[in-house]
Amino acid sequence: MQTILLFTQPGCLSCELMKIFLEARGLAFEERNAADPEVRQLMREKYDSGETPTLVLVSGDKHEVIPGFDPDLLDQLLEEGSAPGSAVAS
Repeated sequence: MQTILLFTQPGCLSCELMKIFLEARGLAFEERNAADPEVRQLMREKYDSGETPTLVLVSGDKHEVIPGFDPDLLDQLLEEGSAPGSAVAS
């Protein structure tokens, strides 16, 4: 089973577009507010991302990290269920 984490921040247009994108595809996700210093630190240290939105696909002990909003790439990755070359061990 795959869990989707979405790191966002207030006032981020790309973050809003990412939420609309996921909701339009009927995908449930857990939103994390990167304006919170602890959440931002987790996003940077664990997932090696400093930008929002950052989407993390969690499957078992693997994390697929997709920084930014690229709808074509996201469609491809969500269909395949993985992101080549972006897996990070937890």
